Amino acid sequence: MSPIESDESLGELLESATTIAVIGIKDRQSEDAFRVPLYMQRAGYRIVPVNPKLEAVLDETCHPNLTEVSEPIDIVNLFRASEHVPGHVDEILSLQPHPKAVWMQLGIHHGESAQRLREAGIEVVQDRCIMVDHRRLLGGRTGPEGRGPTEGHA
Repeated sequence: MSPIESDESLGELLESATTIAVIGIKDRQSEDAFRVPLYMQRAGYRIVPVNPKLEAVLDETCHPNLTEVSEPIDIVNLFRASEHVPGHVDEILSLQPHPKAVWMQLGIHHGESAQRLREAGIEVVQDRCIMVDHRRLLGGRTGPEGRGPTEGHA
């Protein structure tokens, strides 16, 4: 399985996804790890926050880790430094069903972890901002449930 890099593949992934688990989400509005999930939530995605230091964010209960999430996840969005990525791979691989993809935010990449995920049939996007790609590729278009950025936001 090769990396997802083409606009067509990225667009297909974003259009087919409905639920995004965000590892390393923050509750401070000035942080990208808050603003990006907020944008995605306003675009119609279900955001599942994962951060052991928070109880709730974006009006959603925050999970201490992925193993505590009981619903299927389409995309795992990582807001963690590259050196922490390997620590999340076993957690991601333990999810049943597996997520469609793992999306590592801008500046985050880990080749060995990406290879392990791809070998398990999970698509991997590295070193890209999910919000920037969503805006660029889908903008005002709506996804499978008629979702799109909330008017006046994004």
